Amino acid sequence: MTVVTFHSDFSHCFPLGISRTFVAYKNLMAKKREEYDVKSADHFRNRISSVDKTGKHVWMFPKLVKGKFYKYRTWFSIGLLVVLFGVPFIEVDGHPFLMLNVIDRQFIIFGMVFWPDDFLIFMLSIVTFILFIVLFTVIYGRLFCGWACPQTVFMEMVFRRIEYWIDGNSVQQRKLKEAPWTGEKIRKRALKYGIYLVLAFVVGNLFMTYIIGKNQTFEIITSPPTEHLTGFLLVLGFTGITFFNFAYFREQVCTVVCPYGRLQGVFLDSKSVVVAYDNKRGEPRELPKKIRSENAGDCIDCFACVDVCPTGIDIRNGTQLECVNCTACIDACDEIMDKVNKPKGLIRYASETDIEQGKSFKLNPRSIAYSSVLLVLLIVLSVLIFNRSDIKVSMVKVQGFDRVDRNISNLYNVNISNKTYSKLPIEFRIANYPTAEVEIAGNKLIAGKGEKKEAIVKIEIPEAELKERKTKLKVEVWSQEKLMDKLTINFIGPSN
Repeated sequence: MTVVTFHSDFSHCFPLGISRTFVAYKNLMAKKREEYDVKSADHFRNRISSVDKTGKHVWMFPKLVKGKFYKYRTWFSIGLLVVLFGVPFIEVDGHPFLMLNVIDRQFIIFGMVFWPDDFLIFMLSIVTFILFIVLFTVIYGRLFCGWACPQTVFMEMVFRRIEYWIDGNSVQQRKLKEAPWTGEKIRKRALKYGIYLVLAFVVGNLFMTYIIGKNQTFEIITSPPTEHLTGFLLVLGFTGITFFNFAYFREQVCTVVCPYGRLQGVFLDSKSVVVAYDNKRGEPRELPKKIRSENAGDCIDCFACVDVCPTGIDIRNGTQLECVNCTACIDACDEIMDKVNKPKGLIRYASETDIEQGKSFKLNPRSIAYSSVLLVLLIVLSVLIFNRSDIKVSMVKVQGFDRVDRNISNLYNVNISNKTYSKLPIEFRIANYPTAEVEIAGNKLIAGKGEKKEAIVKIEIPEAELKERKTKLKVEVWSQEKLMDKLTINFIGPSN
């Protein structure tokens, strides 16, 4: 399979002044454009760049880029990796800071455990998450994909850098892929994929720690496979998927698998901030020479932006499905603009409206309003999470009442959900009727860790104290002298 990419390694020809080498380069580019139908303005819409006409994976050899945004992304990625690898080892009162145990339906967030009966908070979290994605994308485009998505961070800042270190730059990588299997190629492939496999094992187990916790993950790793067969198979599965992803599938996760990439066309509008090419300033394109046309744009058609793109697109065609807003093309174009003595920003963060009006990016009232909505949603969700009670109690009255001597008694079916890590002895007190007696069937009620407990409770009140047939009782739920919850129930007595 022949893979075509365009290169801009002709910096020795800058600034003005053109050589035979550059003429040859120009002719080569024209030939390739004609051969692969790149002249068509809509060519990029016919298929994604990482798949050829036969449906085969087109291997990408992006050129290593250096620049302001790449430096910022590097430091930001280092911070994210520290957080990602550090969070599973943080504990709060001996429990994980964050764990999403789908298997046991146990979720720990900020050290607080959540169970399936936290349905309201769960639904609000889902709604907040969806709204956050929609509003964030409407304002800032796919900023998350290029800067914070684990797929991008691991691919560009970890696995791709190992590839540059072992296989060399993009030109050397291409030559190595097309070269016959010599001793050097076997050595490089064995070294690279060996390191990839080790990293895949580490990353796969990292994801396991977010599901079952670090202690259980270490136990699975260090124990014989037969003792934790399911866990062992999960570790192998995570490792295999991670290795396949970063060693082969790569950018296709963003263009073929990820639903976010597919939905961006619905979310984005003319005011969304994306990595954009300023066609007003750049067109018409013209190669650098001593005398350029009066109407020539700043774009010199060098394909530097294409060379560095990890998904192989030409950003000059406009916003595309494959673009993850990684800013590599911005750095590459700014470097070229410096060499040809043109202002930077031919490719930059901007909206379609900004490009049309010739403005630079700035927060507009809509962006501020949407960002405020996002902030309010996060605040509301945070308040609900941190103010959630440790137990959930419901009391449903059994029909009728009993008269014992001069007292009236009611029976209640009680359901208790313990949302803590500890066993809780439960007792009930009636706040507005201190003389009321509460009797629990079996005398003791203890709710285990994460346990749902059912019990029958009898409440008895002197008949003389009941003024109406239906009386509101304010019930307090206590555990070891700690008030856990409050609720109001109906107490039924005889008609006066």
